[in-house]
Amino acid sequence: MIPKSNRDPLETLKQFTPARIGVGRTGTRPLTKDVLSFRTDHAAAVDSVYGAVSEDILAEFNLFTVNTRVKSKEHYLKRPDQGRLLADNAKKEIFKNCVQQPDVQVVVSDGLSAKAIEENISDVYPALIDSLQSYGLCIGTSFFVKGGRVACMDEIGEIIKPKALVLLIGERPGLVSAESMSAYMCYEPSKGKKESDRMVISNIHKRGTPPIEAAAHIGTMIDKMIKQQTSGVHLIV
Repeated sequence: MIPKSNRDPLETLKQFTPARIGVGRTGTRPLTKDVLSFRTDHAAAVDSVYGAVSEDILAEFNLFTVNTRVKSKEHYLKRPDQGRLLADNAKKEIFKNCVQQPDVQVVVSDGLSAKAIEENISDVYPALIDSLQSYGLCIGTSFFVKGGRVACMDEIGEIIKPKALVLLIGERPGLVSAESMSAYMCYEPSKGKKESDRMVISNIHKRGTPPIEAAAHIGTMIDKMIKQQTSGVHLIV
């Protein structure tokens, strides 16, 4: 039980975090409103994992779609390795449709949260393109990878051979945010790259890292990566 004398200060503190703190109890049980809130957020997280990105959104930004070796959502969850590998026909589509050896290749993937893409891409993508263009960078042909994992950027890098690649991907949803997106970046991605060679800006959503602000920061990081010809722990920021 929360003492009455402490309730107002606690409510003030709770305004500064979405975390479940000071929820209170009736006897040994949590309050009904907190149980319902938990179930609502859990359902939103599940929907994000099992949802699909709208074709209208992909069409809005002229993103063609390719697949990984994932056969279903259950397969995606149980076999992360299959989300890192492109389907054979995907490799052909990418080679056929994409500009070769651009300065920057932008890739979008649903990852573990389709909702993250639907909620943020309309703000992040145009701002990112503007940011990259402001640095005078040549941008490749953007596309969407269904069922992708972060390391799929390595195979894509070997096909297109960009100087740098940005992967906008849905993060694993939590009970606080089901629409959080990450931007993974790597200089000259290829098979065998270490995780320490990648860089990431995470928690991109309206209650986290603001999407437009994140896009500007991504552009700055990409420019530094290309100028220094490196990324990850070796980049001087």
